[in-house]
Amino acid sequence: MRLTTARLATGAAVALLTLTACGAGKNGAAAEQIPATRTGSLEEIASDAHCAPDMQTDADEIRQAICKNKGGKFVLATFATDRGQREWVNEAKDYGGFYLVGEKWVAVGDQKMVRTLRGTLGGTLEVGTDHAAHASHEG
Repeated sequence: MRLTTARLATGAAVALLTLTACGAGKNGAAAEQIPATRTGSLEEIASDAHCAPDMQTDADEIRQAICKNKGGKFVLATFATDRGQREWVNEAKDYGGFYLVGEKWVAVGDQKMVRTLRGTLGGTLEVGTDHAAHASHEG
């Protein structure tokens, strides 16, 4: 039986909703609300995330810093263009990891950190390629 594009798209949408759906709280309460996605400079977003950025790259197209707050360490990057951001995210995801993607900014950290930041900064969660399945090649 051949799967049609519509069936594949529907299946992908269902899988995405299953993976990203928020469950009920401890007492059956609705899941936490995600705030509107923050915008601004790297320093403004870092301030919202309660960290003092340690600047690593300060160029016209990308500004990148290491941040640390009570939840741990993460990388915060801002971009001059949406296209530059998307190209960076797409390439970075090949290395795995967890990404919180906002409007011309990205936060990268472990899964717990990225989920925590989302509660403050808004944004969309993205997950990089999982290479664990490729770890045991025979040959």
